[in-house]
Amino acid sequence: MDDAGVVLLGQAEGLPAGVRLALVLTVDFFPPVVEDPYFYGAIAAANALSDVYAMGGKPVSALTLASLPKEFPAEWVGEIHRGGFEKIHAAGASIAGGHTVQGQIQFGFSVTGVVDPERMTANSGARAGDRVYLTKPLGMGTMTTAAKKGAIPWSELLPAAVQMATLNDCSCAAMVAAGARACTDVTGFGLVGHGRNLAASSGLTLRIETARVPLFGDVLALARRGLHSGGAKRGRTALASEVSIAAGLDEALTNLMFDAETSGGLLIAIPSAKATTLERELRERGQLVAPIGEFVAATGVHVELR
Repeated sequence: MDDAGVVLLGQAEGLPAGVRLALVLTVDFFPPVVEDPYFYGAIAAANALSDVYAMGGKPVSALTLASLPKEFPAEWVGEIHRGGFEKIHAAGASIAGGHTVQGQIQFGFSVTGVVDPERMTANSGARAGDRVYLTKPLGMGTMTTAAKKGAIPWSELLPAAVQMATLNDCSCAAMVAAGARACTDVTGFGLVGHGRNLAASSGLTLRIETARVPLFGDVLALARRGLHSGGAKRGRTALASEVSIAAGLDEALTNLMFDAETSGGLLIAIPSAKATTLERELRERGQLVAPIGEFVAATGVHVELR
């Protein structure tokens, strides 16, 4: 299953003969991951937009989805929407409407994008020998969990909030320019869960070199204190038969591979012959260059952690 729905448009939809264009359709909303209302809205928007970028697409419009408590302060409501709208506009998309209800707090967007079908990156597009790159450091689940438990103050969470609110547009542009075949964004299922989806859809095994996976700040120290999200344990349980873990791997580091991310980076698969091009394109756009592994012929599991 891909990160977003894709609808191919053609002559039947009014396009000229020979013109191929596809709509990319996605929706995402969730409860607050930070206490700051502006950053909550911005992170929710960046997270929703990310599915379009994972397909190699360009966002064009968004619908707001909000469930807000009746007693919620008006200034908080305004800040949540301001953060979300600023990110949607930064992506070059328009707010086309939305829907709000009273209830437990949830916020997000339904996003529509466009993509050239010939350049689209799908979960099933990886091939054996492809190099794999991650474009944001891991650790958002641990950082937000640590903040919720009072283990770190807002001043330490703020840089993580900035990362979560950062769009994946430049990484998307880099991978499209380099000719990537497959991509997914790393969010709630964690690096292993989303990597598993790429591997399963492509009929391959993803081999991850854990020592090369970029980590955010001092997140490994927090993970060693058991502050990873509940998603880490759920992921390890659910994927136990699909993942092999090398003997001797640091337990906290292993948990970070499974830890739930919010608005994480792109996980890009690209032919090894084009890897240098991708690295150049990423650097030119100021993006993280982090090769973390490769796809190999199926070995009996979908992900190998080494």
